[in-house]
Amino acid sequence: MKKIGKAIVATGHPLVSGAAMEIIEMGGNAFDAAVGAGFASAVAEQTLTSLGGGGFLLARTHHGEEILFDFFTNTPGRGLDHSELEPHFFPVTIHFPGSDQDFNIGLGSVAVPGNLKGFLHVHKRLGRLELEEILQPAICLARNGLELNDWQGYFLNLLEPIVTHSPVGRKLYTINGVCAKQGDHITNPEIGEFLSQLPYDCGESFYLGELAKQIDYDMRQGRGLLTASDLGAYKVIERSPLAIGYRNYTLLTNPAPSMGGSLIGLALSLLETQDMADISYHSPEHILQTGRLMIEVEKLRDKGINTFSLQKSGERIRQFSKGTTHISIADAEGNVASMTCSNGEGSGYFVPGTGIMLNNMMGEDDLHPEGFHASPPGQRVSSMMSPSLLLKNDAVAMVIGSGGSKRIRTAITQVLSGIVDFNLPVQQAVESPRIHWDGEIMQVEPGLPPETINALKKHWPVNIWSTIDVYFGGVHTVIPDIAGGGDPRRGGSVRVLEI
Repeated sequence: MKKIGKAIVATGHPLVSGAAMEIIEMGGNAFDAAVGAGFASAVAEQTLTSLGGGGFLLARTHHGEEILFDFFTNTPGRGLDHSELEPHFFPVTIHFPGSDQDFNIGLGSVAVPGNLKGFLHVHKRLGRLELEEILQPAICLARNGLELNDWQGYFLNLLEPIVTHSPVGRKLYTINGVCAKQGDHITNPEIGEFLSQLPYDCGESFYLGELAKQIDYDMRQGRGLLTASDLGAYKVIERSPLAIGYRNYTLLTNPAPSMGGSLIGLALSLLETQDMADISYHSPEHILQTGRLMIEVEKLRDKGINTFSLQKSGERIRQFSKGTTHISIADAEGNVASMTCSNGEGSGYFVPGTGIMLNNMMGEDDLHPEGFHASPPGQRVSSMMSPSLLLKNDAVAMVIGSGGSKRIRTAITQVLSGIVDFNLPVQQAVESPRIHWDGEIMQVEPGLPPETINALKKHWPVNIWSTIDVYFGGVHTVIPDIAGGGDPRRGGSVRVLEI
């Protein structure tokens, strides 16, 4: 018999939340909804995720089965002679409000994509509805189009040099020669057609068939690294989540080889030693304590000290997480899903006939400390992405995750502590001002009390932002049967259905 309660969805876009809830209303479970929302997100959040990117989904069934599905990207290049190859790889400058930043794109920036195979794998493993049913919301969005909201219009124009690099991108994302903006209507009929074939094809063409051959041909002609052998060899990995005790709770999060979950675990282990009973939220004592903890985690990470086994020192690990989006879902039966996905900034290359832009995860300088294209093919890229669940008395108390690169761990830790240690309502915890130590300066969102700001300034250099910002993450959170929190920094949207 089905449990009576609430189904709750928190995502980065109202249309994505709507797609997830539509699937639940059709009788789907949390995993059907997460996968369907992932497909819809690839259409509606086109600058943050893609079927050509990678991600992770942490699942817990109502039976208590816990699985971390790793469908993040692999390093490419199987069957290539790297010594004779000069990859197609070049920088573009993105003009952020505070500064300019270069990102490398082109065919040589593409890593082996995992999102498509990951979504299909999770659906086959845990889903209940037919694939054709859970694809319908995304297909409708692609064919009928959508109006760009404030966030997606902003992101699209921010990444204009990348999204309009190719003729396909210009056709999709420009109107009368100008990059589409907030309020403009865009469609992607090719991805709609691609999705409509998935129930019959199940991704075979993309990873093993004609599309794989076309990608291989384009890469070889254009000095890319991704090969048909890379695509054919790609596998989704099922891992046991990393379990971390915190007060009377257990946090389940992303394990090695990814590093974000381990760093959250390290932060929580330090935070647990602090007595919060007599501390007020956002008081000088609270924020100074938070700042000291961030700096201590950075010091321990730099020394290679991590009580949750970040990595063996001999392994060659690649880290990545730039443009990302997160989905948190709890159904009324006790199933929960926490999924984070990324396409980087995108490579500028679209798979012919599909409307799918592939990622640029081989083009990030912080991803490749030993130099670009130095690692052998077939390695799973590491990530700071940390889809997580918080358990209490063997029941799920929170579904949480975030985008935001290095700020993922500090954003999740601050929201989690606000709810657990200060009993904040979930939306208040998500919206509250955050801080982040960037290694040199304490970055601070507006809204902290003046006495707290003054205390911070006595200890560290401080940069106070004029508004809350996407820089500080995008924590979309669900408290099962209670409420959801959508982060306004990344277009957060919550839907609740009484069942």
